[in-house]
Amino acid sequence: MIDLSALCTILAMAAVTYITRISGYLLLRRRKLSPRLTRVLESIPGCVLIAVIAPAFATTQPANLLAVIITLLLAWRFSLLPTVILSVGITAVLRHLLLY
Repeated sequence: MIDLSALCTILAMAAVTYITRISGYLLLRRRKLSPRLTRVLESIPGCVLIAVIAPAFATTQPANLLAVIITLLLAWRFSLLPTVILSVGITAVLRHLLLY
């Protein structure tokens, strides 16, 4: 059973994420971007992924450490979206199996 405050927090975070993503699209959709700016924007998802998984390197939880290793191996083989999807699922399973 999910707590109402947790549900509201998840919904608010989803709304903020959607607003930030759609606002970038709406602001830049009619502009011609330079190749340099295009490359910078294309590298942002990888940087965000690293920022999300980097704290797991400082953990002592075996599930997190194993998930980081698997994520790095997946990132070496797959593109960003499959890596994120598979990593989130694998991390959830590992945390469930190794923490409880």
